[in-house]
Amino acid sequence: MLGETVFRSEDVPAADRFECYRELMNRAYAPMELSSDHAPDFRAHQRLIGLGPVSVWPGEFQPLVFRRTPKLIRQSDPEVYQLTLVLKGSGRHSLGGQEVTCDAYEFHSNDSSRPSETWTGQEQTRIVGVEFPKTHLPLSRGRADRVIGRRMSARDGIGALLAQFLTQLTSDTGQYAPDDAPRLGTVAVELVAALFSHTLGTDTSLTPEARRRALTLRIQAFIRQHLHDPGLTPGSIAAAHHISLSYLHRLFQQEDTTVTSWIRRRRLERARHNLTDPLLRDTPIHTIATRWGFTHPAGFSRAFRTAYGLPPSDYRHQNTRRPA
Repeated sequence: MLGETVFRSEDVPAADRFECYRELMNRAYAPMELSSDHAPDFRAHQRLIGLGPVSVWPGEFQPLVFRRTPKLIRQSDPEVYQLTLVLKGSGRHSLGGQEVTCDAYEFHSNDSSRPSETWTGQEQTRIVGVEFPKTHLPLSRGRADRVIGRRMSARDGIGALLAQFLTQLTSDTGQYAPDDAPRLGTVAVELVAALFSHTLGTDTSLTPEARRRALTLRIQAFIRQHLHDPGLTPGSIAAAHHISLSYLHRLFQQEDTTVTSWIRRRRLERARHNLTDPLLRDTPIHTIATRWGFTHPAGFSRAFRTAYGLPPSDYRHQNTRRPA
Protein backbone atom coordinates (compact mmCIF):
# COMPACT_ATOMS: atom_id res chain seq x y z
CA MET A 1 0.00 0.00 0.00
CA LEU A 2 1.23 3.50 -0.80
CA GLY A 3 2.06 5.81 2.09
CA GLU A 4 -0.64 8.35 2.87
CA THR A 5 -1.33 11.20 5.26
CA VAL A 6 -5.05 11.72 5.85
CA PHE A 7 -6.80 14.76 7.34
CA ARG A 8 -10.48 14.61 8.27
CA SER A 9 -11.97 17.71 9.79
CA GLU A 10 -14.40 15.67 11.87
CA ASP A 11 -11.41 14.20 13.76
CA VAL A 12 -10.45 17.68 15.03
CA PRO A 13 -12.37 20.03 17.38
CA ALA A 14 -14.31 22.60 15.36
CA ALA A 15 -12.28 25.52 16.69
CA ASP A 16 -9.00 23.95 15.50
CA ARG A 17 -10.05 22.56 12.12
CA PHE A 18 -9.13 25.44 9.86
CA GLU A 19 -5.74 26.02 11.48
CA CYS A 20 -4.88 22.31 11.26
CA TYR A 21 -5.84 22.27 7.59
CA ARG A 22 -3.80 25.42 6.92
CA GLU A 23 -0.73 23.90 8.57
CA LEU A 24 -1.14 20.69 6.56
CA MET A 25 -1.32 22.57 3.24
CA ASN A 26 1.67 24.74 4.13
CA ARG A 27 3.76 21.66 4.88
CA ALA A 28 2.54 19.80 1.81
CA TYR A 29 3.10 22.55 -0.76
CA ALA A 30 4.63 25.86 0.32
CA PRO A 31 3.78 28.66 2.76
CA MET A 32 0.40 30.13 1.80
CA GLU A 33 -2.22 32.42 3.21
CA LEU A 34 -5.58 30.67 3.50
CA SER A 35 -8.90 32.26 4.30
CA SER A 36 -12.49 31.04 4.33
CA ASP A 37 -15.89 32.30 5.43
CA HIS A 38 -16.35 28.81 6.90
CA ALA A 39 -13.22 28.93 9.10
CA PRO A 40 -15.13 28.74 12.43
CA ASP A 41 -16.33 25.22 11.55
CA PHE A 42 -14.32 24.22 8.51
CA ARG A 43 -15.08 20.93 6.75
CA ALA A 44 -12.44 19.18 4.66
CA HIS A 45 -11.11 15.76 3.78
CA GLN A 46 -7.55 15.77 2.44
CA ARG A 47 -5.18 12.93 1.55
CA LEU A 48 -1.49 13.29 0.70
CA ILE A 49 0.04 10.39 -1.24
CA GLY A 50 3.81 10.25 -1.62
CA LEU A 51 5.24 8.95 -4.90
CA GLY A 52 8.94 9.56 -4.35
CA PRO A 53 9.62 13.26 -5.08
CA VAL A 54 6.10 13.54 -6.53
CA SER A 55 3.01 13.98 -4.37
CA VAL A 56 -0.64 13.51 -5.25
CA TRP A 57 -3.35 14.95 -3.06
CA PRO A 58 -7.05 14.24 -3.52
CA GLY A 59 -9.25 16.44 -1.38
CA GLU A 60 -12.68 17.93 -0.80
CA PHE A 61 -13.24 21.16 1.09
CA GLN A 62 -15.51 24.15 1.64
CA PRO A 63 -14.94 27.47 -0.18
CA LEU A 64 -11.40 28.77 0.25
CA VAL A 65 -8.97 31.43 -0.91
CA PHE A 66 -5.30 30.44 -1.37
CA ARG A 67 -2.66 33.19 -1.66
CA ARG A 68 1.03 32.81 -2.42
CA THR A 69 2.56 36.27 -1.91
CA PRO A 70 5.99 37.66 -2.87
CA LYS A 71 6.89 37.79 0.82
CA LEU A 72 6.05 34.11 1.30
CA ILE A 73 8.02 33.20 -1.83
CA ARG A 74 11.08 35.00 -0.45
CA GLN A 75 10.70 33.11 2.80
CA SER A 76 10.51 29.67 1.17
CA ASP A 77 10.33 28.36 -2.37
CA PRO A 78 10.41 24.59 -2.94
CA GLU A 79 10.70 25.17 -6.75
CA VAL A 80 7.76 22.98 -7.72
CA TYR A 81 5.00 22.92 -10.31
CA GLN A 82 1.47 22.05 -9.30
CA LEU A 83 -1.35 20.78 -11.47
CA THR A 84 -4.88 20.49 -10.08
CA LEU A 85 -7.75 18.54 -11.61
CA VAL A 86 -11.12 20.00 -10.61
CA LEU A 87 -13.65 17.17 -10.23
CA LYS A 88 -16.45 19.15 -8.62
CA GLY A 89 -17.01 22.87 -8.29
CA SER A 90 -15.37 25.81 -10.00
CA GLY A 91 -13.06 28.69 -9.25
CA ARG A 92 -10.80 31.48 -10.41
CA HIS A 93 -7.03 31.59 -10.54
CA SER A 94 -4.79 34.64 -10.84
CA LEU A 95 -1.13 34.26 -11.82
CA GLY A 96 1.11 37.07 -12.95
CA GLY A 97 -1.77 39.51 -13.19
CA GLN A 98 -3.78 37.28 -15.53
CA GLU A 99 -6.98 35.73 -14.23
CA VAL A 100 -8.68 32.61 -15.61
CA THR A 101 -11.75 30.67 -14.55
CA CYS A 102 -11.58 26.93 -13.97
CA ASP A 103 -14.60 24.65 -14.21
CA ALA A 104 -15.16 20.99 -13.46
CA TYR A 105 -13.00 18.60 -15.45
CA GLU A 106 -10.35 21.16 -16.20
CA PHE A 107 -6.79 21.41 -14.97
CA HIS A 108 -5.28 24.54 -13.53
CA SER A 109 -1.56 24.89 -12.97
CA ASN A 110 0.63 26.82 -10.59
CA ASP A 111 4.28 27.65 -9.94
CA SER A 112 5.59 27.97 -6.39
CA SER A 113 7.99 30.70 -7.54
CA ARG A 114 5.30 33.09 -8.80
CA PRO A 115 2.72 35.06 -6.79
CA SER A 116 -0.76 33.63 -7.24
CA GLU A 117 -4.25 33.67 -5.82
CA THR A 118 -6.96 31.03 -6.14
CA TRP A 119 -10.63 31.37 -5.19
CA THR A 120 -12.86 28.30 -5.09
CA GLY A 121 -16.58 28.59 -5.84
CA GLN A 122 -19.42 28.93 -3.36
CA GLU A 123 -19.89 25.19 -3.03
CA GLN A 124 -17.98 22.12 -1.94
CA THR A 125 -14.94 21.64 -4.14
CA ARG A 126 -13.38 18.27 -4.98
CA ILE A 127 -9.95 18.04 -6.61
CA VAL A 128 -6.96 15.83 -7.28
CA GLY A 129 -3.65 17.67 -7.31
CA VAL A 130 -0.19 16.54 -8.39
CA GLU A 131 2.99 18.36 -7.45
CA PHE A 132 6.61 17.73 -8.47
CA PRO A 133 10.02 19.44 -8.58
CA LYS A 134 10.54 21.58 -11.68
CA THR A 135 13.76 19.70 -12.40
CA HIS A 136 11.81 16.45 -12.90
CA LEU A 137 9.74 17.74 -15.82
CA PRO A 138 11.23 16.61 -19.18
CA LEU A 139 10.58 20.02 -20.72
CA SER A 140 12.68 23.15 -20.77
CA ARG A 141 11.83 25.64 -18.03
CA GLY A 142 10.89 28.27 -20.60
CA ARG A 143 8.40 26.02 -22.38
CA ALA A 144 6.84 24.84 -19.14
CA ASP A 145 6.43 28.42 -17.92
CA ARG A 146 4.45 29.23 -21.07
CA VAL A 147 1.82 26.67 -20.04
CA ILE A 148 1.50 27.55 -16.36
CA GLY A 149 -1.75 29.41 -15.75
CA ARG A 150 -3.49 28.29 -18.95
CA ARG A 151 -6.76 26.35 -18.98
CA MET A 152 -6.41 22.69 -19.96
CA SER A 153 -9.29 20.30 -20.52
CA ALA A 154 -9.49 16.94 -18.78
CA ARG A 155 -12.30 15.66 -20.99
CA ASP A 156 -10.37 14.40 -24.01
CA GLY A 157 -6.95 13.54 -25.38
CA ILE A 158 -3.90 13.68 -23.10
CA GLY A 159 -5.87 15.59 -20.46
CA ALA A 160 -8.42 12.78 -20.18
CA LEU A 161 -5.62 10.23 -19.95
CA LEU A 162 -3.94 12.14 -17.10
CA ALA A 163 -7.30 12.58 -15.34
CA GLN A 164 -7.99 8.84 -15.64
CA PHE A 165 -4.57 8.02 -14.23
CA LEU A 166 -4.98 10.34 -11.22
CA THR A 167 -8.53 9.26 -10.39
CA GLN A 168 -7.74 5.57 -10.71
CA LEU A 169 -4.57 5.93 -8.64
CA THR A 170 -6.34 7.75 -5.81
CA SER A 171 -9.48 5.59 -5.80
CA ASP A 172 -7.65 2.59 -4.33
CA THR A 173 -4.00 2.94 -3.31
CA GLY A 174 -4.17 -0.47 -1.62
CA GLN A 175 -3.56 -2.25 -4.93
CA TYR A 176 -0.04 -0.78 -5.19
CA ALA A 177 3.09 -1.78 -3.30
CA PRO A 178 5.42 0.80 -1.70
CA ASP A 179 8.03 -0.03 -4.35
CA ASP A 180 5.56 1.14 -7.02
CA ALA A 181 5.55 4.71 -5.68
CA PRO A 182 8.58 6.12 -7.57
CA ARG A 183 7.46 4.51 -10.84
CA LEU A 184 3.94 5.91 -10.46
CA GLY A 185 5.44 9.33 -9.77
CA THR A 186 7.47 9.11 -12.98
CA VAL A 187 4.36 8.17 -14.96
CA ALA A 188 2.47 11.15 -13.51
CA VAL A 189 5.20 13.62 -14.46
CA GLU A 190 5.55 12.18 -17.98
CA LEU A 191 1.81 12.56 -18.53
CA VAL A 192 1.94 16.14 -17.27
CA ALA A 193 4.81 16.80 -19.70
CA ALA A 194 2.77 15.31 -22.53
CA LEU A 195 -0.21 17.50 -21.60
CA PHE A 196 1.96 20.63 -21.40
CA SER A 197 3.53 19.86 -24.76
CA HIS A 198 0.14 19.18 -26.33
CA THR A 199 -1.12 22.51 -24.97
CA LEU A 200 1.82 24.22 -26.69
CA GLY A 201 0.83 22.52 -29.94
CA THR A 202 3.78 20.15 -30.36
CA ASP A 203 5.51 17.29 -28.64
CA THR A 204 8.94 17.83 -30.19
CA SER A 205 10.34 19.05 -26.87
CA LEU A 206 9.55 15.75 -25.16
CA THR A 207 12.34 13.24 -24.77
CA PRO A 208 11.99 10.01 -26.79
CA GLU A 209 11.47 8.13 -23.53
CA ALA A 210 8.64 10.49 -22.48
CA ARG A 211 6.94 10.10 -25.88
CA ARG A 212 7.26 6.32 -25.67
CA ARG A 213 5.85 6.30 -22.16
CA ALA A 214 2.93 8.54 -23.13
CA LEU A 215 2.08 6.22 -26.03
CA THR A 216 2.26 3.18 -23.75
CA LEU A 217 -0.11 4.82 -21.28
CA ARG A 218 -2.57 5.69 -24.05
CA ILE A 219 -2.51 2.08 -25.19
CA GLN A 220 -3.03 0.79 -21.65
CA ALA A 221 -5.98 3.13 -21.18
CA PHE A 222 -7.44 1.86 -24.47
CA ILE A 223 -7.07 -1.73 -23.28
CA ARG A 224 -8.83 -0.97 -19.99
CA GLN A 225 -11.75 0.55 -21.89
CA HIS A 226 -12.12 -2.57 -24.07
CA LEU A 227 -11.43 -5.40 -21.62
CA HIS A 228 -14.99 -6.64 -22.07
CA ASP A 229 -14.39 -7.20 -25.80
CA PRO A 230 -13.31 -10.82 -26.52
CA GLY A 231 -11.95 -9.53 -29.85
CA LEU A 232 -9.33 -7.39 -28.07
CA THR A 233 -6.02 -8.69 -29.47
CA PRO A 234 -2.51 -7.30 -29.99
CA GLY A 235 -3.37 -6.92 -33.69
CA SER A 236 -6.51 -4.86 -33.04
CA ILE A 237 -4.68 -2.71 -30.49
CA ALA A 238 -1.81 -1.97 -32.87
CA ALA A 239 -4.24 -1.10 -35.66
CA ALA A 240 -6.22 1.26 -33.40
CA HIS A 241 -3.03 3.19 -32.59
CA HIS A 242 -1.56 3.13 -36.12
CA ILE A 243 1.61 1.30 -35.10
CA SER A 244 3.11 -2.00 -36.16
CA LEU A 245 2.50 -5.16 -34.17
CA SER A 246 6.23 -5.56 -33.59
CA TYR A 247 6.50 -2.02 -32.16
CA LEU A 248 3.57 -2.72 -29.84
CA HIS A 249 5.36 -5.80 -28.52
CA ARG A 250 8.56 -3.79 -28.00
CA LEU A 251 6.64 -1.21 -25.95
CA PHE A 252 5.39 -3.87 -23.57
CA GLN A 253 8.77 -5.62 -23.43
CA GLN A 254 10.10 -2.42 -21.93
CA GLU A 255 7.39 -2.80 -19.28
CA ASP A 256 8.75 -6.32 -18.52
CA THR A 257 5.60 -8.02 -19.75
CA THR A 258 3.76 -9.00 -22.92
CA VAL A 259 0.62 -7.49 -24.39
CA THR A 260 -1.35 -10.68 -23.85
CA SER A 261 -0.19 -11.04 -20.25
CA TRP A 262 -1.05 -7.42 -19.49
CA ILE A 263 -4.57 -7.85 -20.88
CA ARG A 264 -5.10 -11.10 -18.99
CA ARG A 265 -3.89 -9.57 -15.71
CA ARG A 266 -6.23 -6.57 -16.02
CA ARG A 267 -9.17 -8.85 -16.85
CA LEU A 268 -8.43 -11.08 -13.88
CA GLU A 269 -8.23 -8.03 -11.60
CA ARG A 270 -11.67 -6.84 -12.74
CA ALA A 271 -13.15 -10.32 -12.36
CA ARG A 272 -11.61 -10.70 -8.89
CA HIS A 273 -13.09 -7.36 -7.84
CA ASN A 274 -16.54 -8.46 -9.06
CA LEU A 275 -16.27 -11.80 -7.26
CA THR A 276 -15.76 -10.03 -3.91
CA ASP A 277 -18.55 -7.51 -4.47
CA PRO A 278 -21.50 -8.36 -2.17
CA LEU A 279 -23.91 -6.82 -4.66
CA LEU A 280 -22.82 -9.44 -7.23
CA ARG A 281 -22.72 -12.47 -4.95
CA ASP A 282 -25.62 -14.10 -6.81
CA THR A 283 -24.16 -13.45 -10.27
CA PRO A 284 -22.83 -16.71 -11.77
CA ILE A 285 -19.08 -16.93 -12.05
CA HIS A 286 -19.25 -17.69 -15.77
CA THR A 287 -21.24 -14.47 -16.29
CA ILE A 288 -18.55 -12.43 -14.56
CA ALA A 289 -15.88 -14.18 -16.60
CA THR A 290 -17.69 -13.43 -19.85
CA ARG A 291 -18.19 -9.81 -18.78
CA TRP A 292 -14.41 -9.41 -18.76
CA GLY A 293 -13.61 -11.12 -22.02
CA PHE A 294 -13.08 -14.72 -20.90
CA THR A 295 -15.01 -16.84 -23.40
CA HIS A 296 -14.07 -20.28 -21.94
CA PRO A 297 -15.03 -20.97 -18.27
CA ALA A 298 -12.38 -23.66 -17.85
CA GLY A 299 -9.67 -21.34 -19.17
CA PHE A 300 -10.83 -18.58 -16.81
CA SER A 301 -10.72 -20.95 -13.82
CA ARG A 302 -7.18 -22.08 -14.64
CA ALA A 303 -5.94 -18.53 -15.14
CA PHE A 304 -7.63 -17.32 -11.93
CA ARG A 305 -6.21 -20.15 -9.86
CA THR A 306 -2.72 -19.54 -11.25
CA ALA A 307 -2.95 -15.83 -10.38
CA TYR A 308 -4.61 -16.01 -6.95
CA GLY A 309 -3.99 -19.55 -5.66
CA LEU A 310 -7.67 -20.55 -5.43
CA PRO A 311 -10.47 -21.46 -7.85
CA PRO A 312 -12.89 -18.56 -8.42
CA SER A 313 -15.66 -20.16 -6.33
CA ASP A 314 -13.39 -20.69 -3.32
CA TYR A 315 -11.92 -17.21 -3.64
CA ARG A 316 -15.41 -15.69 -3.71
CA HIS A 317 -16.47 -17.68 -0.64
CA GLN A 318 -13.43 -16.56 1.39
CA ASN A 319 -13.22 -12.95 0.29
CA THR A 320 -16.70 -11.59 -0.42
CA ARG A 321 -16.91 -8.22 1.30
CA ARG A 322 -19.68 -7.44 3.72
CA PRO A 323 -22.35 -5.07 2.35
CA ALA A 324 -21.73 -1.48 3.40
